[in-house]
Amino acid sequence: MHLSSIIIGPVVTEKAERLKTEGTYTIRVKPEATKIDVKNALRKYYDVDVASIRVLRTVPKTRIVGQGTVMEKRHRQKRMIVRLSKKSKSLDLSNFLSA
Repeated sequence: MHLSSIIIGPVVTEKAERLKTEGTYTIRVKPEATKIDVKNALRKYYDVDVASIRVLRTVPKTRIVGQGTVMEKRHRQKRMIVRLSKKSKSLDLSNFLSA
């Protein structure tokens, strides 16, 4: 997998916005991405130093609607909670550095 396509985008919730003040960012990534891939992609394309990464997988929530029909209420996704080191600059996902 190419490193430039691993990060999908930021997660915009109240908790994610509150954690940004502490240097912790929540980002959506591809399901195949690993911690090492995300760390290398952030270092290469966003020029930040990562201290730690935690993984959060969301399982889909389904509901039976009719006769054998299933509706998915919450889709499957993978998030990474990235804490930057103290000496690192803040993460701005709109500034993508092409290598």
